[in-house]
Amino acid sequence: MGVRPVGIIGTGIAVPERVLTNADLEKIVDTTDEWIISRTGIRERRVAGEDTPTSVLAEQAARHALENAGIDVRDIDLIIVATITPDTVFPATACLVQEKLGARCGAFDLEAGCTGFVYALATGAQYVATGIYEHVLVIGAETLSRITDWEDRNTCVLFGDGAGAAVIGPVSDGYGILGIDLGSDGSGGDLLILPGGGSLHPTSHETVDRRMHYIQMAGNDVFKFAVRIMGESALKALENAGKTRDDLDFLVPHQANVRIIQAALKRLNLSEEKTYMNLERYGNTSAASVPLALHEAVEGGKITDGSLVALVAFGAGLTWGSVVLKWGRGN
Repeated sequence: MGVRPVGIIGTGIAVPERVLTNADLEKIVDTTDEWIISRTGIRERRVAGEDTPTSVLAEQAARHALENAGIDVRDIDLIIVATITPDTVFPATACLVQEKLGARCGAFDLEAGCTGFVYALATGAQYVATGIYEHVLVIGAETLSRITDWEDRNTCVLFGDGAGAAVIGPVSDGYGILGIDLGSDGSGGDLLILPGGGSLHPTSHETVDRRMHYIQMAGNDVFKFAVRIMGESALKALENAGKTRDDLDFLVPHQANVRIIQAALKRLNLSEEKTYMNLERYGNTSAASVPLALHEAVEGGKITDGSLVALVAFGAGLTWGSVVLKWGRGN
């Protein structure tokens, strides 16, 4: 079985209407707008309503991506949803999205924390590259507000809700995904974790009382890891693509912290004009982060046909991943 070039042929996003500003958070926890902006770059984030689970945002982003790709839902052969906030532990949220869209295809969830979309993109691409499937729908979607501890001022200021989707399919030679780097280090698993509700700590009165069903993060350790790994992973994916950092036109990073993104830019010798940041409006949306930023960068004309682009993320696991691609479909 041969390998054919595969790329992103359409993107879409969905974000809740409700905006939660830093000023709003000042009324909830002991923090200030100035403190949040100076340390993270975040000014506001979106919060989903009680009647909006992750699958609803995922469906909306998927329909947007299908429209932009010019692809009918009946032509989708597989759906992969990257999320840490599924509607339910099972069935997979991807199956719920499949039913909502009216698709007839396989569907599964993938969980790699904030690196989820990059992992899902790399995974879905293999089905198209080998000719098993023609079109795969990849979605990163989160309702992090459901697992955010609104009493923890160190974490509640960081996260937001949203979804981003991409349709991947065959492209012309020289276009599409050229290099991939995926990695993990489970020894740092406890640095960013939702400890309750799994087989290690099944849900009980004790786990609820101990607030174990909310995100827990060792912020300084994760920051140090991210500053190092973002640039390293992007450089590795470029190497795997047979490219160097001098060839790179644009960086689409995980939107976690402006200082982390600046460190990655320095490592890649890129100016801030060569990246896209929307974390000031959305905060950290985990698996939705990269596709949200990618879509807006494309729509805003920052990424054009032939641009060499690196998508890079890090997250719980600890995980990291990068995808280098030449944007566009070619002839």
